[in-house]
Amino acid sequence: MDLGYTTAQLRAAASDAVRAPSLHNTQPWRLRLRDGGIEVLADPARRLPATDPSGWGVRVACGAALFNLRVALAVAGVPARVRLRPDPAEPDLLARLVPDIPRRPTPAEQSLHAAIPRRFSNRLPFWPDPVPSEARWRLGEAARAEECWLEFLIGVSAVTAFGEIARSAHRVLERDPAYRAERERWLRREPAPDGVPVAAGGPQYEPQDVLPTRGFGGRDRAPGRDFEPEPLVGVLGSVGNTAIDQVVAGQALQRVLLTATDSGLSVSMLSQPIEVPTAREQLRVSLGRFGAPQMVLRIGYGQPGRPTPRRAVDEVLDYPIRSR
Repeated sequence: MDLGYTTAQLRAAASDAVRAPSLHNTQPWRLRLRDGGIEVLADPARRLPATDPSGWGVRVACGAALFNLRVALAVAGVPARVRLRPDPAEPDLLARLVPDIPRRPTPAEQSLHAAIPRRFSNRLPFWPDPVPSEARWRLGEAARAEECWLEFLIGVSAVTAFGEIARSAHRVLERDPAYRAERERWLRREPAPDGVPVAAGGPQYEPQDVLPTRGFGGRDRAPGRDFEPEPLVGVLGSVGNTAIDQVVAGQALQRVLLTATDSGLSVSMLSQPIEVPTAREQLRVSLGRFGAPQMVLRIGYGQPGRPTPRRAVDEVLDYPIRSR
């Protein structure tokens, strides 16, 4: 077994890690090499105090970046053993990866890795084609592989009930001027390596829509027309809601997203009912599931699109340091 990872291996894997999703595309992670291990840290400078005061979104995003790191290292033949939150004295240190026994990548790892550069959040309306049961099963298995669960809301009544929870949470958030100002700060009308481009914002939300959308400056629609009358909605959840559970949920989220991409599906995320504590509890009770909802997914077949920009790898790397 090798003594540790190299800077070259970190840089190569980091180019995939930065493709993970994050709230407002803030990309709130840093990566460093220490004593041969790759470490994933939350970046305090990129937290969203109004949208994500607890840091839940940062930890989920870093978990998604961690999953990309795991897949990239496995495909490179240098898989990792992962320890979550290895140092209680350093709360921003969310994971440490050290080399495991070298092996050849599995076909599943290769497929997931190939999906990383193709994955993007599709905020446009999806086509009416139903998602087959086999594809839904694959997504559920992806969540279970990361010790999480994915509950699909089947039927008009289930989706309508969820829509009421989500719209209520959306109204709560929109009443906060700091929340609206924060969203506006991360809206990009000119080319930028972070934030949400106006072109990727999707159509504007209207009161008759089943599900609320964030409102990133997208196009207006014809009055009275539904955004998407019968969406497939999935709720991703974890066993608990500790900081470690949230990092685990981020890894599960990314495995589900990459599995969806590999299956030809489009996905966008709705986090408003997760961001409002009362709505989150309502959602948990309505599902009758043990654990904590961590993200809501809208899933279907959609128009082709492109990933939003990412910062250069050098901007997220810290220089190698050694323990004293």
